[in-house]
Amino acid sequence: MLLYYGLAIFLILLDQLTKWLVVQNMNLGERIPIVEPYFGLLSHRNKGAAWGMLEGQMWLFYIVTIIVVGGIVYFFHKEAKGSKLFGISLMFLLGGAIGNFIDRVWRKEVVDFVDVLIPIINYDFPIFNIADAALTVGVVLIIIHVIMDEKKNRNKVA
Repeated sequence: MLLYYGLAIFLILLDQLTKWLVVQNMNLGERIPIVEPYFGLLSHRNKGAAWGMLEGQMWLFYIVTIIVVGGIVYFFHKEAKGSKLFGISLMFLLGGAIGNFIDRVWRKEVVDFVDVLIPIINYDFPIFNIADAALTVGVVLIIIHVIMDEKKNRNKVA
């Protein structure tokens, strides 16, 4: 169990370290190209949720995050026993949720910095951070877990 929470703590620390480095070393709006034009670091701030939705509604984010974190911990202890994949996915969600929550509480905004252009469809993906990536990975892992669990249950019935 401690190993699982260690993953969440690692993600929170990595998220906060990278955000601190961006805040300390880049001006707001500054972009450092990595693989031009497809990938770079862009110092950006978000006062809302994904894609800037609900900007300025910090009280709502505080309440929702506290409920979500409580739900994740509950599901981890009640439902994830016997499933490493589900436990890991929940810790990715926990790390991501807490990482952005820390920004909202201390900075009153979330520091974003990963800038990706998807060339096949010429889409400039919304700027994100490690916490956002952890949330996305957690959701994908839960989907994989649900599909695998469903397949396993169908095989038991057959």
